[in-house]
Amino acid sequence: MSRYLPITIASLSTLLIASDALAGAFAVREQSAWFQGLSFAGNATVSKSLSSMYWNPATMTGHDGIQVETSQTVVFPRATIDLDTATIDAVPTPVTGVPYSSGDIGVDAWVPAGYGTWKVDERLTLGVSSNAPYGFETKPQIEWAGQVYARSSRVLSVNITPMAAYELTEKFSVGVGWQLQYLQVRLKSATGVPPIAANSPTAELRGEDYNLGFGATVGALFKPWEGTQLGIGYRSPIEHNLKGRLVVGGNAPTPIRANIIMPETVTVSFQQELNERWRGMGTFEWTHWSRFGTFPVFNLQDQVVSELPFQYNDGYFISLGTEYDFTENFTGRFGLAYEWSPIDEANRTPRLPDANRFWISAGLSYFYEDWLEVDIGYSHLFPESESININPDHPFYEGITIQGPVNDTNVDIVSLGARLKF
Repeated sequence: MSRYLPITIASLSTLLIASDALAGAFAVREQSAWFQGLSFAGNATVSKSLSSMYWNPATMTGHDGIQVETSQTVVFPRATIDLDTATIDAVPTPVTGVPYSSGDIGVDAWVPAGYGTWKVDERLTLGVSSNAPYGFETKPQIEWAGQVYARSSRVLSVNITPMAAYELTEKFSVGVGWQLQYLQVRLKSATGVPPIAANSPTAELRGEDYNLGFGATVGALFKPWEGTQLGIGYRSPIEHNLKGRLVVGGNAPTPIRANIIMPETVTVSFQQELNERWRGMGTFEWTHWSRFGTFPVFNLQDQVVSELPFQYNDGYFISLGTEYDFTENFTGRFGLAYEWSPIDEANRTPRLPDANRFWISAGLSYFYEDWLEVDIGYSHLFPESESININPDHPFYEGITIQGPVNDTNVDIVSLGARLKF
């Protein structure tokens, strides 16, 4: 069996890219069927799953031989924006002739991830992962009172990360990796303020980073005594030089460019064996979304032709979970989490009406002999009730004040994973 097989399988597993955001703003946390069932508690410590290497590359030292893993997740989001008011401020007059409801803006998404590790010797382990760390897609109905703020939105990403981990002592391991990331952005909205009406032309901004963005990931794993693990991982910021075009109505496309920086993330986890069958774990995560401000969009003459406003806050996530080995072949797990979104009423838009949310998760693993393991995980997310309130003080303001609640919001996530050992 070729030692390059893990790299090949892990790279090919990300053929489609995540299209909905489930980790605050448009980060995607759904990188593991195993940890999905734990609400991602303990995800920076060693388990039988390879996927912890995404958050902490040092955990690769806990896996022997050659192993590959794939995780395939399907996300079912739902949300409707029901505006109470929509006013054209230049006139001023209420918006008429179009619905005040967005309809369901959620778009079902498939999130693939792949991992491979090779234990070179007793201390050194090499590996590679392929993931979609950022992504979202929302689609209100084409004609609605908030159409100047969103007709459709899509962000796609692919991240390939070769890694190495080294066991310095029996109690302490370190790991490092090099991220190569592709990013694509597609944003559509209606033009014309005032007036707003059915059949308004569409403005579309497209951009992607053909040259890839580069970053690092580092981590450490500490086992102070038998049965206890402490892990910390860091994924660095990544700058993207987007190039594309801006098309307004039937006009000729305008070539554009924009530089944006994706945020860094720090993940801290613990895992504690309670007895031979029962384990407890937890995770705290911080994402530096506050670096995500307003990014100017330039034409080829270096003139600002548009802006990408965000003005996010930092994001935080905390989770607790437990695992229990029912038999040698079956392990069950359960997790709870709470997430503080970087989006609040001061920066919330119809493109991504994110909010703080509770998580509840459960999962099961089946171990078939020594060479095949299968995981399934499920989560239900309960977003808190929030509203859209875009007015002249809002960073996304485009001449129309809109106000109203985001209703019927909930998310179901189903994840299936498998590992092969050679």
